[in-house]
Amino acid sequence: MKVCVFLADGFEEIEGLTVVDILRRAGVEVIMMSVTENISVKGSHGIGVEADSLFDGNAAAKADMLVLPGGMPGTLTLQKHDGLKELLKAFDDQQKAIAAICAAPSILGELGMLKGKKACAYPSFEEKLEGADVQQVPVVTDGNITTGRGMGAAIPFALRLTEILCGEEKAEEVRRSIVYQV
Repeated sequence: MKVCVFLADGFEEIEGLTVVDILRRAGVEVIMMSVTENISVKGSHGIGVEADSLFDGNAAAKADMLVLPGGMPGTLTLQKHDGLKELLKAFDDQQKAIAAICAAPSILGELGMLKGKKACAYPSFEEKLEGADVQQVPVVTDGNITTGRGMGAAIPFALRLTEILCGEEKAEEVRRSIVYQV
């Protein structure tokens, strides 16, 4: 299993790095890709992170899942990246797994990928989930798309992605190992 997590300056650190951490604990290969011109990316709270690589559409196309963390202005940078948008559309056309949390589901809404699907996002971004059946829950999966509501949902979001990729048993094993209570 391989997952690409896309980072841009201003990404929400907890949303991006919790996914990376939990999926790696589950044995998933996770590649942090910077969509900027720099391998070093600074989160929305000034935490510096070194991505594994710069954006590589060919490498990302081979992934099993694409993940978009929220945060500002990181979400806006992801939204403007033409290569990423093309990749998201291709994944959706193939019904391959896509996940976005907080403000980032607005990107999927703009691309028309949420029409008729249940989805959630940070409350001030719910109006941008074009055509979605908006849910006020921490995490929702509808078809190939999983969305999370915000930073407080980062662990349940990451555990859901673990379940999708590795099964319920592995997700439960990781949940217990991090002493996360549901």
